[in-house]
Amino acid sequence: MTPLDRLRLEKAAADCGFEMQPRCLDDGLEMCSARFPETVIVRQTGPSSFLLVPSTPVLLGRSEDEGPVSVAGFNELYRILRTTAAHARTLPNRIADAFRAQTAKLPTATEAERLVVQRVGQGMFRDALLDYWQGACCVTGLAVPHLLRASHIKPWAKCDNDDERLDVFNGLLLAPHVDALFDGGWISFAENGDVVISDALPPAARVQLGVSADWQVNGLRDSHLHYLAFHRENELRRSG
Repeated sequence: MTPLDRLRLEKAAADCGFEMQPRCLDDGLEMCSARFPETVIVRQTGPSSFLLVPSTPVLLGRSEDEGPVSVAGFNELYRILRTTAAHARTLPNRIADAFRAQTAKLPTATEAERLVVQRVGQGMFRDALLDYWQGACCVTGLAVPHLLRASHIKPWAKCDNDDERLDVFNGLLLAPHVDALFDGGWISFAENGDVVISDALPPAARVQLGVSADWQVNGLRDSHLHYLAFHRENELRRSG
C-alpha cells in the first residue's frame, strides 16, 4: 500500500463514520469509531480493489459462516463503509440503551411527562432508521428525509419493552403513502420483502393509491423477520 493509497483510505474512513485514526496492520487498516466498538479491516488487493473484514458479519448483513467482502472501486467502498457504520450505530439494544441513559432522570409521574419521554424515544428511533436506511424509503427509494416516516413494524403500544420499541429492526423507513398503507394494515411484507396486499383493499383503491405488486423492501435482515411475521398475523387487514 502506497502512502497515497493509505491517505485515501484514511479519508474514506473519516468520511464514512469511522472518525478515529485507523490502526495500521501489516496487511491493511482497521477502521474504528468512538461511537461503537465494532471495527472493519480494509485490505487493498489492487489499485482500486479491496477486501473488507468486519469484526462481526452482521455489520454487512451477512451470516457467521460467510467470509470477507470483495469491493471494486472507491465509490463502492464508500457505500459499503457508510452502511457498515450505520449498522454499527444501530445494532439491537444500542438505541434502547442510549434512550434509557438519556431519560433516566426525566420525571414520569404524569401522563404529560410520560409523553415527553415517549417523544424522546420516537425521535431517537426515527434518527436510527434514517441512519440505518441511509435516508431513503426502503420500498420506493424516495430520498427526501423530511417526507419520510419511521414506521414501527410491531406497533409501539404492542411492544413488550423498550428494547423492542427502539430496535432498529422493528422499523421501516417509508414514504408517506407507503407508511399510511402499512400502518393501517392495508399492506404488509413477506420474508423476501415482497409486498402483501390486503384483500380488504379494493382493486380500484389500489390503482388510485398507486399500490404496486412490484413493491419490495430492499435490505431486509433476519432480525426483521419475526417483527414482519407479527405484522402479517396481527396488523394486516382481513377481508370481510
